[in-house]
Amino acid sequence: MAPSFDWWAKEVHRGTPVVVKMENPNNWAMVELEDPSEDDFLLQSASGDGGAMPAHRRDRARNRNAKQLTWVLLLKAHRAAGCLTSIATVLLRVAAAIRRRVAAGKTDNDADTNGHKTAENLTVKTRMYSCIKAFLWLSVVLLGFEITAHYKGWHFGAPNLQLQYLYALANPLAVKGVFDSIYSRWVLIRAEYLAPPLQFLTNACILLFLVQSLDRLVLCLGCLWIRLKKIKPVPKQGAIDLESGDGGFFPMVLVQIPMCNEKEVYQQSIAAVCNLDWPKSKLLIQVLDDSDDPTTQLLINEEVHKWQQEGANIVYRHRVIREGYKAGNLKSAMNCSYVKDYEFVAIFDADFQPNPDFLKRTVPHFKDNEELGLVQARWSFVNKDENLLTRLQNINLAFHFEVEQQVNGVFLNFFGFNGTAGVWRIKALEDSGGWLERTTVEDMDIAVRAHLHGWKFIFLNDVECQCELPESYEAYRKQQHRWHSGPMQLFRLCLPDVIKSKISIWKKFNMIFLFFLLRKLILPFYSFTLFCIILPMTMFIPEAELPAWVVCYVPATMSFLNILPAPKSFPFIVPYLLFENTMSVTKFNAMISGLFQLGSAYEWVVTKKSGRSSEGDLLSLVEKDPKHQRAESLPDLDELRVEIKKQEQKASRKKKHNRIYTKELALAFLLLTASARSLLSAQGIHFYFLLFQGISFLLVGLDLIGEQIE
Repeated sequence: MAPSFDWWAKEVHRGTPVVVKMENPNNWAMVELEDPSEDDFLLQSASGDGGAMPAHRRDRARNRNAKQLTWVLLLKAHRAAGCLTSIATVLLRVAAAIRRRVAAGKTDNDADTNGHKTAENLTVKTRMYSCIKAFLWLSVVLLGFEITAHYKGWHFGAPNLQLQYLYALANPLAVKGVFDSIYSRWVLIRAEYLAPPLQFLTNACILLFLVQSLDRLVLCLGCLWIRLKKIKPVPKQGAIDLESGDGGFFPMVLVQIPMCNEKEVYQQSIAAVCNLDWPKSKLLIQVLDDSDDPTTQLLINEEVHKWQQEGANIVYRHRVIREGYKAGNLKSAMNCSYVKDYEFVAIFDADFQPNPDFLKRTVPHFKDNEELGLVQARWSFVNKDENLLTRLQNINLAFHFEVEQQVNGVFLNFFGFNGTAGVWRIKALEDSGGWLERTTVEDMDIAVRAHLHGWKFIFLNDVECQCELPESYEAYRKQQHRWHSGPMQLFRLCLPDVIKSKISIWKKFNMIFLFFLLRKLILPFYSFTLFCIILPMTMFIPEAELPAWVVCYVPATMSFLNILPAPKSFPFIVPYLLFENTMSVTKFNAMISGLFQLGSAYEWVVTKKSGRSSEGDLLSLVEKDPKHQRAESLPDLDELRVEIKKQEQKASRKKKHNRIYTKELALAFLLLTASARSLLSAQGIHFYFLLFQGISFLLVGLDLIGEQIE
């Protein structure tokens, strides 16, 4: 109940009233605070001039100031109580979400909502989960064992480890009791046989960690140098007039939009491409539809037909034999007879929306630069602030484009093609062997082969193309599995070609060690091994030590460097560090699948889209050009719309569930168990890191990050 303010009305109001209002879920309060009145100014002037003031007026002013201060403090206390209430509400909601997850019983081993199996091979998943689960049970047993030893006087803090070992070594048969005998032998076993190999593995991972951190630091310094020197790729003068568009460099450009069952986003991508500012006689748009859903096919075909009626030079292509995923789709489109008339090809995924001046800002770089094979633009994200998951993804991708792509483009003229928002010289594609279906990273594959054939790349950091980020952890996890298994597949396939190529030794070293091994293999390996396996093991085998600077200071510094390209994300630096370590289990599993050619390395799951990228841009397109309304419909379109509505209603009645991820949950309990062991050892930094990292794994394992389904 709100407090009564009747007694306050007895005072005569002077000055301008200021209304201060505060709301919270359970209560509200409103009070009027006055600005300084005449008495207040008299009091101040009297005290400043040394003059006198009537006593009754002085007391009255003091009482009013005291009342105002009291109510300000009361409002602050009320606000603090409201915050506590909000925290309690959030905790209750989290508890309810956990209860729903457990009641639903949906795990990452089940089929997804569309009936498809997940991207990971079930046998591989079961093996990895079994190993983590066995390690978890062993750690629980050891924790109970160590707690008992602690209360019996076997103190295992770092200063006492040597004394403990010497006592056990000198008195191996001195039996004070059964437990003491068993524990003394355990001390000998872990000191003699377990600690040395664990310490060796720890030192090896620390070395890899430092090498990778040094690489990250060099990239950041390169980015700083580019900013200080204002280095920027500039097209030849007179290539194009961005203002008038008269004359200039207007070659024949082919635009391709590969898509597959993406009915949430097809309209905005087609609309954006059809509004590209380029002579229509020199532009052809191919909509490459690989959808196996007849309804989606008809919708996309209708959209293409609508733009054809508006005068756009656009065609619809659908493959009868759908092989090779996206690479097969692009390869099939490039085999069309009319492609020989075009010099360049721009590629946009289904959720990408280029600005109208995209071609005018990218294609001119090819003029008088016959060695240039690719111009890559940067991605921007319309839903980067949608939830915590999208915010953390934005940090990662901002560093990737701002630092990795830009530095490699400026200093090496080579980087991995991002698969979309780029313009290729068709001659470079043909010279490199065209699109191949041998991996799930066809974009990286063609970039590597083009580099080996001597083609150069340019990255434009100031040219952005809008798209959307995965909003659910399930979609993000599948995307990351494909992005980290594919490079290992490609590394196995192209290593002989890299060694035999005619490029310089430095370029071979960069491609083999830096591009593939360090950034694609070593990074997920040490991240998972060091922070999810070795760190918990050193808690139960304290003779092997993992220094505090490895656990805290270096990761914090690297996270700070990673977040620099996205300065607005600084409040999320700690969640970012923890989440990156949490994702290491998925990346490590994907890396192993790709390296050893396991079944899941060849599976492609289209990343789920929400269609958020269409809302603002479609409205702007309608306002800009109202004539772009829906034209004549295809036959039976009304019946199609009725059928689509029925299907959507039927789908909405199906219950959707957030999943429980077993590996992440097992690792969460493992890390929390190790944190309890660390607490007994009085290892402060290790304890806090293990505790928060365990909580991070717990939240991800329960799918409490990202999109939440009620």
